[in-house]
Amino acid sequence: MERYQKIDAQTFDLKAFYTKYNGKPGNKFFFLHCTDAKEYLKKVMNSITVIEAAGGMVINSKGEYLFIYRNKKWDLPKGKLEKGELKREGAVREVEEECGIMVNSIGARICKTYHTYTYKGEVVLKRTYWYQMGYKGSGKLKPQKEEGITSVRWFRKGHIEAIIKNTFPSIMDVLAKMDLFTEKPVPLSE
Repeated sequence: MERYQKIDAQTFDLKAFYTKYNGKPGNKFFFLHCTDAKEYLKKVMNSITVIEAAGGMVINSKGEYLFIYRNKKWDLPKGKLEKGELKREGAVREVEEECGIMVNSIGARICKTYHTYTYKGEVVLKRTYWYQMGYKGSGKLKPQKEEGITSVRWFRKGHIEAIIKNTFPSIMDVLAKMDLFTEKPVPLSE
């Protein structure tokens, strides 16, 4: 069986595709063939509800990276932006709320990621803006339980195997941008 399947952008419907393939077992990957990816993404975004979110890759004074464990997956702290909230402000707010720390600094934007999920019975596309952040404290981390977060932990760069084996493709994109591994493994599903 082929690992990749080509889909023609002319006939692609994100809502129908997600509904059909979400939660189905298998390691098949799909790619859309189109002439202008940016223009096509705009078209897709006009056909679906887009949720704006922001989050952070926090590095402490020991050079360790902060991760959360939510819904049986390793993740990075992130969340939906509030009405009128700037992306950088929302990223800091989400990290502080979800991890129980006070961010000392916010740096450059790392990247943007996109992922699809069902929210209130509707297929939505979440666009997340990721920022580098610094933390100099040594306080106890406190997971935001009401958000499904059961653990918050620091990991050293060379010790993130557990993260790589059990995270989402969008988080892998952030880790790749931060050079946290040399070869990008392919997670089974998001």
